[in-house]
Amino acid sequence: MLDKYPMRINKYLAFKKISTRRGADELVKEKKVFINGKLAVLGSKVVEKDKVEVKGAEKKDYLYYAYNKPIGIETGSPREDLFPLGRLDKASHGLMILTNDGRITDQLLNPKYFHEKEYLVKTSNKLRSNFKQKMEAGVNIEGYQTKKCKVQIINEFAFRVTLTEGKKHQIRRMCSRLFQEVADLKRERIMNIKLGNLKPNALREIKGEELAIFLKSILF
Repeated sequence: MLDKYPMRINKYLAFKKISTRRGADELVKEKKVFINGKLAVLGSKVVEKDKVEVKGAEKKDYLYYAYNKPIGIETGSPREDLFPLGRLDKASHGLMILTNDGRITDQLLNPKYFHEKEYLVKTSNKLRSNFKQKMEAGVNIEGYQTKKCKVQIINEFAFRVTLTEGKKHQIRRMCSRLFQEVADLKRERIMNIKLGNLKPNALREIKGEELAIFLKSILF
């Protein structure tokens, strides 16, 4: 729960999952938002004890799931009411987040935001002695210099890498540029959401404190 009261009405409505901040501003402009019975205006602030009402706006039940995408299938969702946030190429597997909450798509996928994603990578050939240093510094892939990342060497044929960006086939392209061939690539974490022991093609609902931390990092 947020402890930063008073807060602007648009932030409050986003916190209550009623709207995005931009959508909340539109609701205020349309004179649909009331604070303690009085019409809200842009920039209005509320405290925890205030009674906020939104006329004509239905509160949507948002769903969030962790999904373990298997190797060999295209990015998609096993449920029609959920869509994937981001993608994993057909040859890769691991964690994806599925939701019906369109509010968080831009905040999670837009490159101007920095959200950690962690991968376990296995290679066909031994890792070179300078691989960690060069990978962490950023790699030039077809004219684009990747941002700095974190690399943990597990053994001669495996490492973990944590990125804050997600260019197409980025890890495979970075490895190729450093003369390493990827044999297996698995995403194990997106921000605070972990794959854990979730079985391939299985779903796990994200809820409670795990969900609260995830949404607070994205929506605020």
